[in-house]
Amino acid sequence: MLLATLAGQVGGDIGLAEEVVAEAFAAAAAEWPARGVPSRPGAWLTTVARRRAIDALRRDRTRAANQAALEHLERLVREDDDLPTRDEHGHDRSRVADDRLRLLFTCCHPALALDARVALTLRVVGGLAVAEVARALLTTETTMYQRLVRAKRKVKAAGIPYRVPPDHELPERPGGVLHVIHLVYTEGHVATTGDDLVRADLCEEATRLARLVVDLVPDAEAQGLLALLLLSDARRPARTTPEGMAVSLEDQDRSRWDRDAITEGGIRLDHALGLGRPGPFQVQAAIAALHAQAPSWEATDWVQIAALYGELERLAPSPVVTINRAVAVALADGPHVGLLVLAGLDVDERLERYQPLHAARAELLARSGDIDAAADAYRKAIALTENASERRALEARAARL
Repeated sequence: MLLATLAGQVGGDIGLAEEVVAEAFAAAAAEWPARGVPSRPGAWLTTVARRRAIDALRRDRTRAANQAALEHLERLVREDDDLPTRDEHGHDRSRVADDRLRLLFTCCHPALALDARVALTLRVVGGLAVAEVARALLTTETTMYQRLVRAKRKVKAAGIPYRVPPDHELPERPGGVLHVIHLVYTEGHVATTGDDLVRADLCEEATRLARLVVDLVPDAEAQGLLALLLLSDARRPARTTPEGMAVSLEDQDRSRWDRDAITEGGIRLDHALGLGRPGPFQVQAAIAALHAQAPSWEATDWVQIAALYGELERLAPSPVVTINRAVAVALADGPHVGLLVLAGLDVDERLERYQPLHAARAELLARSGDIDAAADAYRKAIALTENASERRALEARAARL
């Protein structure tokens, strides 16, 4: 949240905001152990970041935007508080007074290439490390770092405004924003690294942003995305053991699923489907709804899920969709059929180090009875897994062979 706030206060210069926020946290790490944590740590960090930004802007007064941002920051530091969110007439300064939403639309501006929008938003809005963004987008850390640098320079050079688009632009802008929100949620759903399977902060932030976008643009796909996030996140309480190990969908205690979230997700999906021809997020939400409605793994309608994944593959083809379709087909028609679907991905060399492919293949090989090949696939998946919770779960499955 601090980064989003500072980005607006320095005239939308995301690179500068990122730099001064990092410096503020470094100052806290150096000073707080000796002097103690201040009574208002958030306010302390904000003030330090603002002062560092003022120093940087004073060194470069050449741009009119820098001068305006400098004056604004100096006033904030004097007041030691944020400007009010309402004008002299008591009206909101913007339709949605939310810094992260403004930052989200800035990062997803159409002047940026799509890959840059996704990468920048995951890094700046979602707070993911460069390595996590690289994994999410199937590229190297070096390539991702270069892409982020170029994107931040583009935002600054093009003068991309830090704001929610005006009403007449909104219908053209949500597609890229929705895609990015989904990727932020995906990283929270299964964290790239660390000890915990789930990053609840990212799941909750993605859901919150999806709600804000629905309030702005209540179209079918925005509703579909929100339904998908609610239906997926409803399973969160049952997705890990008390010790923190990942639990597969097959083994989850469905009584622990959040029924309120499932109910709201179903209502949102029904509303979305009534607005027009289903798009990718509505199809994914429909798949999540079938899982949520099934009383057990065995009673799941795998034929229908496989058909929906086929439609999703037509609408938005990707390796992730193909892997999920392979698993659904295997459960509907047999593991050998699913393995044939996975075999079609072997021509893509980028996927050689893609953990979900090896994990899915291991599971289907085990179901087919090919224990040696399954063990080999599990070894590959485990070696590529950086999340400790997920690794323990894969090791347990491999041990059962």
